[in-house]
Amino acid sequence: MKINNIMKTMGIILLFQFSLSANAIAQTLKTPAPSPLQTIEQAFGLSNVKIEYSRPSVKGRVIFGDLVPYGKIWRTGANSSTKITFPDDVKIEGMPLIAGTYAIYTMPGADSWDVMFYKDLKLGGDVTEYKMENEVLKVKVKPSALSNKVETFTINFADITPSTMNIELLWDKTRIALGVKTEIDEKVLKSIEAALEKDTRPYFQAASYYFDNGKDLATALKWVNTAIESNPKAFWMYHLKAKIQKKMNDNKGAIETAQKSLELAKEEKNDDYVKLNEKLIGEAKKGN
Repeated sequence: MKINNIMKTMGIILLFQFSLSANAIAQTLKTPAPSPLQTIEQAFGLSNVKIEYSRPSVKGRVIFGDLVPYGKIWRTGANSSTKITFPDDVKIEGMPLIAGTYAIYTMPGADSWDVMFYKDLKLGGDVTEYKMENEVLKVKVKPSALSNKVETFTINFADITPSTMNIELLWDKTRIALGVKTEIDEKVLKSIEAALEKDTRPYFQAASYYFDNGKDLATALKWVNTAIESNPKAFWMYHLKAKIQKKMNDNKGAIETAQKSLELAKEEKNDDYVKLNEKLIGEAKKGN
């Protein structure tokens, strides 16, 4: 009897050890995710826009109209829903969307797509419980055909300017582009005013912003002149001044200033600014 009990105990111990080993192997075994998660982030306006999504692949399948049916809500990726975070208020296809984090759901169609920004982040990929009252914004966009197939579902930030960009959805041979706009002028102007009250260094950045965004050129010229007074060897500042002068149709002044920038750039052996100034001088001479 004692031997039988010992054998049973040893069997239980061995079975327990085997179970632990199997669990350990299962926990350490890693295989590639079929639809890997990706997080992308883009500096936009005065903040960063972030998107989290999973990326399924075509794998020889017919995607839109089959794997992803037309006329039905899609989680816009794989696994859970795609999530986007806007730290500032924006406009999507001209429609306002307040700052926040949203799930992106779509309803693909052959000729148009609905794109929905959804406030319930717990819904995830199970769209059977989708509720229209949780839609914060719905916009309609037209798909376009791609000449080259995109094997793995991709979301891009594209065509970025200080206040506008496109968010692209690309998969198989289909592209969707969402126009995004943010209003930054008022914030930037207040920031410039506050900065210039305390410090002279932002004059160059302030002048650059005014020039790049079509603001008052006389103010931009005044600010870049102040910046140059503090840094008279800064060839890049003279180059900006020359661009401002040229835009104000002062071609003679632009040529003189660009020549000064050119000489300083040669002293510093900066070939890029040498070329930029030579080009600007040539364009300004044509304008005379």
